[in-house]
Amino acid sequence: MTPLNSLLRQLRRPGPAAAAIFLVLLVLVALLADVIAPYSSIAQSSERLAGPSAAHWLGTDQFGRDTLSRLIVGSRVDLLVSVGATAVATVLGVVVGLVGGSSRGLVGLLSMRAVEVILAFPPIVFALLIVTLFGQGEFTMIATMGILFAPAFARVVYGEVLTIRNLEYVQASEVIGSRRTRILFRVILPGVIPPVLVQVSLTLASTMLLSAGLSFLGLGVVPPTPSWGSMIGEGQALMLTSPLLLFVSSGVIVATILAFSVLADATERGLDPRRRARSPRAPRSRPTPPRTQVIPLNVQKKMETMP
Repeated sequence: MTPLNSLLRQLRRPGPAAAAIFLVLLVLVALLADVIAPYSSIAQSSERLAGPSAAHWLGTDQFGRDTLSRLIVGSRVDLLVSVGATAVATVLGVVVGLVGGSSRGLVGLLSMRAVEVILAFPPIVFALLIVTLFGQGEFTMIATMGILFAPAFARVVYGEVLTIRNLEYVQASEVIGSRRTRILFRVILPGVIPPVLVQVSLTLASTMLLSAGLSFLGLGVVPPTPSWGSMIGEGQALMLTSPLLLFVSSGVIVATILAFSVLADATERGLDPRRRARSPRAPRSRPTPPRTQVIPLNVQKKMETMP
């Protein structure tokens, strides 16, 4: 079974299929946020802390802004930050891992030591430091989390390259005189794509959680631009008077992170060659034992007495 067929087989299971459908709908909502949102996300009104009604399905916040509209527009901000940071981390980590794993000597040593230096910092502390120094904003968060999560990709790629570079087809490319860039990106890179895809799924969930945490602390996107983390911070202060704002924004983040985690597990199951090797096979047919003829006892006695 090929890796693609195995991955599609895993995605047909109920859990991964539901997660994929949820994420596809979330992406569509984010892309069409300006069309779907019933109100402007920053428009204020006199109906402050109103409960759910026909005009406002999820009520309003302390400034009279529609909660549903802010959730819809906030999905675009959070997905942009999460996907952008994951893309930056993937590119940086794959390049560093390829160079470090294929280089022998000082280059390989320095590349992985730089990775270990970044890993030594706690993620939230590193993100707080960068955002405090360079200010709030989506692009600051994307760059910060991209650098923060790049070492995870670098370590994954580095380990795979150490194994792949000793294979015969890689050594054959070196013998025929192929350029190093061609060997890295045309020969070695396709072999590291499966574990990188698994890491991408895990990083999407991690960046979503860290982005919400920074927005909750007031270091995320610049107000009044809505984000799910900032809505949690606003809902915490109003938890006793209007708990719906806190529960809705928290529930959306939990559901999104859970969907990313389920897809990551399905991707790992589908692309792991050890699990594909244990795929069920058709049962073997057992040989039918020969039948023995049973002779009644009285017939046996008559046969013995016959001359």
